[in-house]
Amino acid sequence: MEIEFRTSKLAKQCNIHKNAVRKWGPQLADKLRRRLDDLVAAENLEDMRTAFPGRYHELKGDRAGQLSLDLEHPQRLLFEPAHDVTPLRPDGGLDRSHITKIRILAVEDTHG
Repeated sequence: MEIEFRTSKLAKQCNIHKNAVRKWGPQLADKLRRRLDDLVAAENLEDMRTAFPGRYHELKGDRAGQLSLDLEHPQRLLFEPAHDVTPLRPDGGLDRSHITKIRILAVEDTHG
């Protein structure tokens, strides 16, 4: 899967290990790297749902259209489809089997 980042600063924090450790600590930095590697290896977002049941879900409300993948509690990796036209199912939900490009938005606690 293709991955892009909301900002170049976020890309450097996520992709340069010493920056990730400085920002989030060694445990979260290691987990983040594994999850980014998992996303790159996936053909589409549906692959992630079967690999991480219960750890990965669509958000609601003012974050509708975004997805969350658990890292180290309470931190989550937040991202969204990065297609020109977002693939949707007939019921309006994201068609994860056709989402092959994402944009990383943040690493944060969505409940705090």
